[in-house]
Amino acid sequence: YWPPQYVIMEGDNLKPLKIVSTRGMTVDGDYHPEPRVASIVASHFHPEFVINAKETGKIMMVNYEDINNLKTTTLDGAKFLHDGGFDSTGRYFLVAANASNKIAVVDTKEDKMAAIVNVGKTPHPGRGANFVHPKFGPVWATGHLGDDSISLIGTDPVKHKAQAWKVVATLKGQGGGSLFIKTHPKSKNLWVDTALNP
Repeated sequence: YWPPQYVIMEGDNLKPLKIVSTRGMTVDGDYHPEPRVASIVASHFHPEFVINAKETGKIMMVNYEDINNLKTTTLDGAKFLHDGGFDSTGRYFLVAANASNKIAVVDTKEDKMAAIVNVGKTPHPGRGANFVHPKFGPVWATGHLGDDSISLIGTDPVKHKAQAWKVVATLKGQGGGSLFIKTHPKSKNLWVDTALNP
């Protein structure tokens, strides 16, 4: 997490090409001197990295096409950004804001926020889990560190518009909270750990 910056490197030898500070204002309008980079993913649509600055709640869409003239689109998410994963189409990145009990949904094709969804206490999805719910269509699931719930968020704004970017169902876990959740194409099961189960 330290220092508060991200580094763009040469892919074949990891030579640093550009170092950029993450210091700045939070989504609440306060200055933060040491925001950590929580997660980084690559866009499937543009030569961009999606960089989440944890304490600020800011999501940076960094276009690395011209390394000497970086173009950055900064989106307001929620505090404290942590980890997340893509929906089944690879277009939307869903990232946990665990101090706010929210999931920020980033449209990586349009470089804008699609939604901020209220979920259970302290969401911790890892990459989350994608599957097709028989009633609600495509969903993305997250567990929570702060409670035993599993939130299913609708992820299809075209064919299931009424369910998109909402918690469409809440499942009860085994108690104590969880760290990771998974599915597999050859399984009909949703796997959730119970690391904090008493």
